[in-house]
Amino acid sequence: MPSDSFLDQIKAFGARLGLPKVDVDKLVEMNRKNFEALMRSASVAGEGAKALAEKQREIVQVVLNETSAMVKDFHPTGSPQEIVAKQSEYARKAFEVAMQNTRDLAELATKTTAEAATIVRERIHDNLRVLQESVGLAPGAKTQQREESETAPDSSRPSHARSGRPKKR
Repeated sequence: MPSDSFLDQIKAFGARLGLPKVDVDKLVEMNRKNFEALMRSASVAGEGAKALAEKQREIVQVVLNETSAMVKDFHPTGSPQEIVAKQSEYARKAFEVAMQNTRDLAELATKTTAEAATIVRERIHDNLRVLQESVGLAPGAKTQQREESETAPDSSRPSHARSGRPKKR
């Protein structure tokens, strides 16, 4: 047996223990796909971060331009009420722009996060399916042990309890 590979020794050990057979090739392929999915997810997240940074740069540029224009246009003339009204209008506009910019940034961040998470979530679902298939637990399939436990009577319960019907006297 010294000539057996480590993998062969592990397989033999698992067979002696009665462990389910594992398709190593499927597991290797699954891990390769995991890595690819993580790379795609990271790429989507990176592109999203780049788009978010670009959007923030645009917002800062627009805010600076608008603030500069408002300062140039603001000449406090008229009654104090008129001056306060004009200042209030500028403040209201600035607040509305800030709120819209915040919404835009939040939507962009949410979209990016959702896309990256979807890639990983789909990969996890696929992993579970592959794992079930690789150990013989594919949906709808029964293992020998499950079949035996379903057909064998439970000796720990009285016979009338096993059948689900009361015992006739």
